[in-house]
Amino acid sequence: MTAPEDHTLLRRAVALAAEARAGGNPPFGSLLAGPDGTVLAEERNTTLTDRDITAHPELKLARWAARELDAATAAGTTLYTSCQPCGMCEAVIQQAGLRRVVFALSNEQLLEIRPGSGRPPVPQDGPALLDEVRPVVEAWYR
Repeated sequence: MTAPEDHTLLRRAVALAAEARAGGNPPFGSLLAGPDGTVLAEERNTTLTDRDITAHPELKLARWAARELDAATAAGTTLYTSCQPCGMCEAVIQQAGLRRVVFALSNEQLLEIRPGSGRPPVPQDGPALLDEVRPVVEAWYR
């Protein structure tokens, strides 16, 4: 449930989305706030101008947090974003240890607005070679 103070920061994320659009990029913006609501960092989508399909603002902020914040500080942050994070960004947000995400537009609502990518799903085959890969991965986690 969002609170009035969330709405102020969420409006800033929407403004960042407008800035991304004005700069020739898809209209997505995000900011990361500390436990007291102080804005720690802001980002805009730059997928087109950077020619980087991963330049989502949520991903850039999660990477920044993982690099610049200690785990306890990251665990107290809230990511405010104009649109619900995609699966790629969601995974990185979780890995960065951010506490909470507040978004303006859900992924379902976004799909109602924008046309599909036109790209077919990429087939995936597996699992395979479990006996070979399992010891390599298990060794990392022991």
